[in-house]
Amino acid sequence: MVGRLETGIDVLDRKLDGGLPPGCIVAYTADPASQSELLLYELTAARGTLYLTTERSDDAVRHAIDASPSAVGNPTVRHVTGDEPLEEATRLIGALPDGANLIVDTMDALERTDTDAYVDFLNDLKTQMLETGSIAVLHCLKGAGEPDNRTQTYHAADAVFDLRTATAGTELENHLTIPKFRGGGQPTEAIKLELVEEVAIDTSRDIA
Repeated sequence: MVGRLETGIDVLDRKLDGGLPPGCIVAYTADPASQSELLLYELTAARGTLYLTTERSDDAVRHAIDASPSAVGNPTVRHVTGDEPLEEATRLIGALPDGANLIVDTMDALERTDTDAYVDFLNDLKTQMLETGSIAVLHCLKGAGEPDNRTQTYHAADAVFDLRTATAGTELENHLTIPKFRGGGQPTEAIKLELVEEVAIDTSRDIA
């Protein structure tokens, strides 16, 4: 589809009619024990990326990206620390160039802030994405103790990518569903992925 930005992950781009609309905010949900970061790393290959890490150090993230066996880019990695994570993240996002990727890994620290302040942050984020024609991917960990503001993240997001990992016999299976997509052309079936060396579609069975 004309005007969309490729994610750089072929299977996703095919399912999304060419990619994501500029200005799109994606909430990417996954279990903490999954290899969900592999998809984030591969997104950096498509274009310039600002990678905000709120839990791991910037050195740890850079090392993981450099060690990734899949094709990756050379993102700018910044560790959001301190007592005012929303203000720090806003300042860093304010320098985002046009047509870039923004990755926030993970959203938990930001979602544990005051609700009104967090909603303002999300609205400002959307404005910044639209003004720069960029894409934001917000990594949201599932499980016990999810932040109270997770609902606000889902509501603000233009798309929700939900990664589910399960054991089938002796194999791990990863399925990505897209329950929300304001950009149109929402995939209606789960996408079975291989998260080993690179993000790829699993064609072993049940995928057309």
